[in-house]
Amino acid sequence: MKDPGYALDTTWRTLLKDLGVVPTDVLRRAGLADDLLLQPSVRLAPKDYYRLWDGIEAEVGDPLLPLRLCQAVRSESFSPPLFAALCSPNLLVAAQRIARYKALIAPIRLDVTEAGDRVTVELTWLDGPLAPPVSLVVMELLFCVTLARMGTREPVRPVEITTTVPPTPTAPYESFLGTRIQRGARHRVTFTAADATRPFLTSNEPLWSVFEPELRQRLADLDAFATTARRVRAALLEGLPSGLVGIDDIARKFALSKRTLQRRIESEGTSYQDILAETRADLARHYLEKTTLPVAEISFLLGFDEANSFYRAFRTWTGTTPDNVRRARANA
Repeated sequence: MKDPGYALDTTWRTLLKDLGVVPTDVLRRAGLADDLLLQPSVRLAPKDYYRLWDGIEAEVGDPLLPLRLCQAVRSESFSPPLFAALCSPNLLVAAQRIARYKALIAPIRLDVTEAGDRVTVELTWLDGPLAPPVSLVVMELLFCVTLARMGTREPVRPVEITTTVPPTPTAPYESFLGTRIQRGARHRVTFTAADATRPFLTSNEPLWSVFEPELRQRLADLDAFATTARRVRAALLEGLPSGLVGIDDIARKFALSKRTLQRRIESEGTSYQDILAETRADLARHYLEKTTLPVAEISFLLGFDEANSFYRAFRTWTGTTPDNVRRARANA
């Protein structure tokens, strides 16, 4: 089965021109084909996409690249998620639509939650052991705010924004957002319900109703490439903090029997316990190397009842301890 990866469209050529860089220079720096952005339909594996992103960062040479990208995005640039969003009646509906169709663009999951007078958009990367570039994460978070401002033509400010590794320097980003960027275990941006439901002046529901059937078909075609193991991993990333990591929990989520799920996983040459262990190990390394979260909190986020269980499991997975990994990272 093919990993869907990251999709590239013609919007990239426009953005690179607006950034003042030559596409072939970026592609050569990333070790990718010179004509990559001229091809009609391209999907890159995460490692190749991250090399492309690193190449753009190197060519631009600006620590404020995410800000520049958001400022370069124009409503007339045809990008499926941007189009879907701006046709929406408000930010809440826009975020829900992007959440549904984000898989067409990247292996990123969006969760949109409403709680009281707040609406939160949370992003989760599904790239396995690879950690996304900090600037890519920041750009996705900034895009949520940019989208709100483009749709409403108002200076919408989020009430809270968190990420595992805040960008450096932080001040220009906070000035753009109008709020502080906080360090946390998740990538989240939160708006007031009033801002999230503020009408979009770009709303065009008739046009959306014409375009949506094609998006649904493309999503169905993409689902055909998703392996069971990949789907299980995505479900585990969602369920780990709540402790819902048993095969019965995941089977119920997929509306399958436990035996059917086991059979499908085994037909792909792996097992449920192996997927669970690999997912936990990858996340553990990410938290230890990329955040300052206490080990006890990491243990909780990985679905362990106590830190000692996490320590034992981590030694089994890696042959070392969480403390050693964190010390090695600090000394690197």
